[in-house]
Amino acid sequence: MMQRAIIVVHRWLGVVLCVFFLLWFPSGIGMMYFPYPDVSPEDRLEHAPTLTPSTIVLSPVEAAVKLGVPANELQLNMFDGRPAYRIGGGRGSSVGPVLYADTGEEQGAVSTEMVERLASAWTGQPAADATVEEVQDVDQWTLQTSLAALGPVWKYSWPNGEQAYVSQASGEVVQYTTTASRIGAYLGPIPHWLYFTPLRKHGLEWTRLVVWSSAIGTLAALLGVVIGVWRYSPAKRYLYGGAPSHLPYHGQKRWHLVLGLVFGIATATYAFSGMLSMDPFPSLANRPAGFRRGGEASISSALRGTVSVNAYDAKPPRQALAQLGTLPVKQLELTSIAGEPAYLARLADDDTRVVPVDGEPALGFDRERIIRLVAIATNGRVSTSVLSQYDRYYLDRDRALPLPVVLAQLTTGERTRYYIDPRTARIVRTYSSRNWVNRWLYSGLHSLNFPWLYNYRPLWDIVVITLMLGGTALGGTSLVLAWRVLGRRLAGKMSLRGAPDEPDLSNDVA
Repeated sequence: MMQRAIIVVHRWLGVVLCVFFLLWFPSGIGMMYFPYPDVSPEDRLEHAPTLTPSTIVLSPVEAAVKLGVPANELQLNMFDGRPAYRIGGGRGSSVGPVLYADTGEEQGAVSTEMVERLASAWTGQPAADATVEEVQDVDQWTLQTSLAALGPVWKYSWPNGEQAYVSQASGEVVQYTTTASRIGAYLGPIPHWLYFTPLRKHGLEWTRLVVWSSAIGTLAALLGVVIGVWRYSPAKRYLYGGAPSHLPYHGQKRWHLVLGLVFGIATATYAFSGMLSMDPFPSLANRPAGFRRGGEASISSALRGTVSVNAYDAKPPRQALAQLGTLPVKQLELTSIAGEPAYLARLADDDTRVVPVDGEPALGFDRERIIRLVAIATNGRVSTSVLSQYDRYYLDRDRALPLPVVLAQLTTGERTRYYIDPRTARIVRTYSSRNWVNRWLYSGLHSLNFPWLYNYRPLWDIVVITLMLGGTALGGTSLVLAWRVLGRRLAGKMSLRGAPDEPDLSNDVA
């Protein structure tokens, strides 16, 4: 009776969820290679023009006073064809007002003409060739954008498929897509995340659907594994085609059972780890925000130090850029190490140079000095090393995270790990033992990003694609069997309508 009950539950859960599995697994292959379109800091640097030193007039001290921040929190880049100071966000991103470095005036309201120029500069195409429309409600590509805070947002669409969304509130390009990126999104992230606009725009309902479908899918897969183990006979007590067999079924049921025995556990862990991506157990998945900020802040503060107001007067930005010669500098960040001022120049392809105020340009900051500063900030309760390869907590499929990095691991408490880029003297990643759910149960089980596999491609690709194809085949057999179950139910109801005097068998699920 227990077996029969479990089979009935598994059957009907499969009827309900087979379509979800057929969305999750094939799109999982797409997720390996096609991201959801987004404007990253790297994108902003790629599309940014190079700085023109001759037009920089305003000094860092004057800019810091006008913007009300320390000088080593400023950055210089081009805005609407003019050099401008912004409050630094790093790697192409910035916040707050725009203060033009050629005149010292602050950018006021962004006009529609300026929006056109900014959209045209981003794509390198005339704005007159684009179709322009105001985005009044979220569409497929602005689901992650707060239109209310950025509005009005204007969408420019060119004949070659490029689309740029520009916020008139800030003058920033907040979304950018191409024909290729949109097709890739439909092959991967959109079906995988159930990112369909009518559903995703209702955040709470979308979250509940993803969490509950993943949780129930996990249960369905586990029940299937239990059934498969129960029904499998090592002694071959079944007959198949007149010969002894390990399995009792034929046709699609047989294939479903075989695939379930091979890929059932992977299917269950895939659904479960997918549910964890929605952070249904916040107390397990994340460390307290205060802990994160406190640990990072103390080390970051020691690395940066305190800079005097006029620290950059000895070498103004124009002189720092002149020292870099013909290098195409797209952003100049005012930074420091242990209170000594310096400029961090960001070039194309995320390359960088450091220009100390009292020295010559260098590729980065001194690693040994970074290690000493971290030791001082943590009172010596730290072990340090230099990593030239990714480890089990510092990974990147696209290998975009910087290497080498300084690894600083606290020797007390949760043994938090800090990864510091010596090119910028900034923390690029952290890991605490409180993050184990996200690291191992989500990233580990869902993406199989284990170092012994993840660092060897295409081995990782082959293993993951094999599992995705196995899950797809399992979902396909589920769909066929679900169609048959529903077909029998519908046929039975139709026959009962034609014979009202017969007993009602609609509750018989045998």
